[in-house]
Amino acid sequence: MPEQETSTLSFTLESDGERLDKVIASHAPAVSRASAQRLIKEGAATVNGRPSKPSYQTQAGDEIVVHVPIELPDQILPEDIPLDIVYEDDVLLVIDKPAGMVVHPGAGHTSGTLVNALLAHWPQLADVGGADRAGIVHRLDKDTSGLILVAKDEATHTALQRQFKRRQVSKTYLALVEDRVQHSEGVIEASVGRDKRQRKKMAVMRSGREAQTTYRAIEYFAGHTLLEVHPHTGRTHQVRVHLAWLGYPIVGDTVYGHRRQPLLKSRHFLHAARLRFTHPVTGEEVEFEAPLPEKLADVLDRLRRQ
Repeated sequence: MPEQETSTLSFTLESDGERLDKVIASHAPAVSRASAQRLIKEGAATVNGRPSKPSYQTQAGDEIVVHVPIELPDQILPEDIPLDIVYEDDVLLVIDKPAGMVVHPGAGHTSGTLVNALLAHWPQLADVGGADRAGIVHRLDKDTSGLILVAKDEATHTALQRQFKRRQVSKTYLALVEDRVQHSEGVIEASVGRDKRQRKKMAVMRSGREAQTTYRAIEYFAGHTLLEVHPHTGRTHQVRVHLAWLGYPIVGDTVYGHRRQPLLKSRHFLHAARLRFTHPVTGEEVEFEAPLPEKLADVLDRLRRQ
């Protein structure tokens, strides 16, 4: 879920109802069913204090709590923002998103988002995956750079979402973390959920959703380690939360790491470098890469000189 102000809606059902996404949309007129689905998947909606699924059939007595982004834009306007297109064919796009660009519009980010840019270049995307999605299949945090997959039609969007759900998509990130990682490779298995005290943050918690991340050290520096990271689930802020929980916060991450960041300012050192999946039309396995942004490459050069 984007880091933005939210309002909290809570209610208890008096009788058995419909699907959870339909119930939320009916109780919150400002939230479309597509937006309700996204809120549920991102953990911003709970049933009896636990995460659920859009398809959950609600029952009498269910206590539903929804954290709704304030001022969801009524209309998303196309904006002619340049995009770095890594690959394009008739059914899909691969975009190299820069750090600082928000993926979906929301409170405080009603323009300048990836959705605004996509709608300007491909107006037909307004009908793919919902008006606020513009064909986007997954997401990256605002200050994370790298590869994002976009579907050009509904069938492709559904097929690619299915691959993500079945964990058939390989995502590789490069992350520079604080300190020297003790074990050169490892697996982090710790459930992630929304922090009950700070709703803008996620945290490792027993009541969260299953999350798994593997990592491998690829370069050591005096006080830092460059990791190759593979998230096998897609929880909000998963890589950042898992590495911080392990004791190695990402450089530049002022939310889960150190507040003072002398090495890297205005963004964190997390880059979605590779994406591998099965092309939904050809059936072939395809892989795409995005080079490390100049700003991050400069940080590594400075550390190597030290």
